[in-house]
Amino acid sequence: MKVVVVDSGGLMGIETALCVRDHGHEVALVQAPGDSHAPISDEVAEALRGCSVLVDLAHQPSADIGTLSEDRGLVVDEVALVQSWSGSTGALLRAGAAAGVRHHVCLSVVGVDRIGSEGVFRALRNREAMVTRSGIPYSILRATQTFDAAEDIVTAATEDWIVWVPPAEVRPVSLTDVATLLAHTAVTRPVNGVREIAGPEQFRLDAFVRTALLTEAEYRQVRTDALSPFYGARLRPRDLLPGPDAFIARTTYREWFADRPAPDTTS
Repeated sequence: MKVVVVDSGGLMGIETALCVRDHGHEVALVQAPGDSHAPISDEVAEALRGCSVLVDLAHQPSADIGTLSEDRGLVVDEVALVQSWSGSTGALLRAGAAAGVRHHVCLSVVGVDRIGSEGVFRALRNREAMVTRSGIPYSILRATQTFDAAEDIVTAATEDWIVWVPPAEVRPVSLTDVATLLAHTAVTRPVNGVREIAGPEQFRLDAFVRTALLTEAEYRQVRTDALSPFYGARLRPRDLLPGPDAFIARTTYREWFADRPAPDTTS
């Protein structure tokens, strides 16, 4: 069986592709379409030829979804974001249908069903709806924030060298654990529904990002404010927590942190 992993160039795509290969299947890793108005690239179209499963890892929350300003942090144009992601997602779905893809696997974010009207979550919810309505058998995997995402969250939340985050509870998860479940989902039957994955421990968001900052030689402080947005969305305390049926990964934050490469202090 041939599986195509479409990613924006991050580690998630690489690890997912390696896990699919470990399952004994042919796999190709290609760059996600960037411009919402551009046709699918020749590379993606060629990779999709003879493909049975498409794993769509594009369009994840990051500081790149808006404009960073020193005094306001991340500013998100929700309408433009929805339009952009709709265009590229639609193009990918059409290309998959034309190639005869029989299973579309989509990586999304825990909380979309509760925060689907604001910020990046509005674009994520629209993307999920497009996958659901496409007519292609599908599986949507919603993940909590990965351990690696802490520094990006900090970047998006920094205003005048203060990191402002809402007092939301999170259960961050290892990127490798998410990639492993994505690969397993890809090589099994479509669920035509949503699964969730979360880490084994629960923290408050400020504690999670504060720990990430301990590894860096900088002076930013982390403070909580219930009105501070998270990638453009206002959160209630439990909006980012998974439901009772979520798959709970094994890797703890301490274990992941201990295995991180030591920072380069020579430069």
